[in-house]
Amino acid sequence: MDTNLAYQYEDYQRSELIGGKLVMMSPAATNHVIISGNIYRLFSNYLHGKPCTPIADGVTVYLTDEDHFVPDFMVVCDRDKLKGDGVHGTPDLVVEVLSPSTVKRDRTHKKDIYGRCGVREYWLVSPADKTIEVYRNTGAELVLCDAYSIYPDWMLPRLTESERAAVVTHFKCSLFDDLDISLDDIFERLLP
Repeated sequence: MDTNLAYQYEDYQRSELIGGKLVMMSPAATNHVIISGNIYRLFSNYLHGKPCTPIADGVTVYLTDEDHFVPDFMVVCDRDKLKGDGVHGTPDLVVEVLSPSTVKRDRTHKKDIYGRCGVREYWLVSPADKTIEVYRNTGAELVLCDAYSIYPDWMLPRLTESERAAVVTHFKCSLFDDLDISLDDIFERLLP
């Protein structure tokens, strides 16, 4: 490997502008990247040939002068917002995969800004807990509407028959009511 490229790669660090402050992004853990990829694949397959665009991790969203975020996944239905350097305007769906260093920002400042700017649906995905929180916009803020979990194998036998019957394994995105989303597909291939 060319050593110049190695040094350039090590010097490259991704950042976000959060409340006017430059915040360096931590390197993503393997399960974080796997989940982001699984979500991208699911939406990319579904949106093939449709007007909305799925966008994988690494693209900046310019929301306000003080808030430029890099979500783990997003869907943009207005192609005029797509520019060579990122998304200029509000995505329709934003997904953040939680990590210990980002969980507070993702649940507070970023969620508030996404809500005020008009993101229609916002997901917080926890690799550790295998949970997805789905927030929907009420017109001025994002409000928790649903939460989904993959139950650990040891827990299922302890549930009653009616509790097992009530376990949700699939859900819908409010933007695409004919897209069936499986929790197993989102959390597929995670490392133990």
